Amino acid sequence: MLRNREIRIYLVSLLLLIGVASTVAVVFISLEALVLVVILSITLLLVTYRFTAWRYREIDQLSSYLQEISNGNYKLDVRDNREGELSLLKSQIYKVTKMLSEQGTHLEEDKQKLTDAISDISHQLKTPLTSMTVMADLLSDPRLSDDKRQEFTHNVQVQLERMEWLVSSLLKLSKIDAGTIHFKQEPVSVPALIQAVTEPMLVPIDIKMQRLQITGERDVTFEGDMKWTTEALINILKNCVEHTPEQGELFIDFSENTLYTEIVIRDTGSGIAKQDVPYIFQRFYKGTNASDDSVGIGLAMAHSIITSQQGELTVRSERGAGTAFQVRFYKAIV
Repeated sequence: MLRNREIRIYLVSLLLLIGVASTVAVVFISLEALVLVVILSITLLLVTYRFTAWRYREIDQLSSYLQEISNGNYKLDVRDNREGELSLLKSQIYKVTKMLSEQGTHLEEDKQKLTDAISDISHQLKTPLTSMTVMADLLSDPRLSDDKRQEFTHNVQVQLERMEWLVSSLLKLSKIDAGTIHFKQEPVSVPALIQAVTEPMLVPIDIKMQRLQITGERDVTFEGDMKWTTEALINILKNCVEHTPEQGELFIDFSENTLYTEIVIRDTGSGIAKQDVPYIFQRFYKGTNASDDSVGIGLAMAHSIITSQQGELTVRSERGAGTAFQVRFYKAIV
């Protein structure tokens, strides 16, 4: 305690004051006054010592707490529910500890997500890479017929396009997760949006001889990002097309009320198994009805894009009766 320069200055100042008071008492008053000054001075010194020693113990305890916290122990509760500066400091330390604990939990979750994502990406890329390696070996065979060479070359191109789409989709998802994409908030005409969504899907729909019905008013709008919402709805419509048989039906309905703008994309396909519905928007999840070429990322991306715009994406499905994806963009409350 005496190593503290401030304490030494305080004690020297206090002793000088006691000396001056004692001199004044013995010279100008009386011997009894000197005794009283000495008793009061000793009492003051003892009280000062006890109080300073107590504060030092409290500070030393706080130092031990901080050392524990720096070592990763975030379960300490240093609060004492008393008044005073030290109690306020303990409360602030506790708040910082809770914040560090929450940040540590988030970091562990992010670390686990990153590990899972790397594992999923490796798994998804392994299949096309293995396939292309085999076909590359076959293509190097000079005895290979022209028809087979053309077939293998086409297969390699298909696998490369699949890998390019996968990597591009994962990059978009990572940007959305990181919050680096700025979604615009501007008026979007839903009829124009639906036209942009259906145009790239007309050929697959025509190949499967499916019927597409679109219903809705011409003046339906919402506040959002036209480009990103188009990509989200294309992924949803693509999923419906893939899971609807030939000559099946597809429906797109949109409407608007005072609370929200709603877009419903539904099909007459095989439906989603009940046990798969809660996980349908999780990335890399493949349900029981998923095709072999399915990656399980399209609906996850659609969900991320829509929810990032404060929208809502839900699904209703029944085996053998089709699936309906419901998108709602809520209006701002003034």
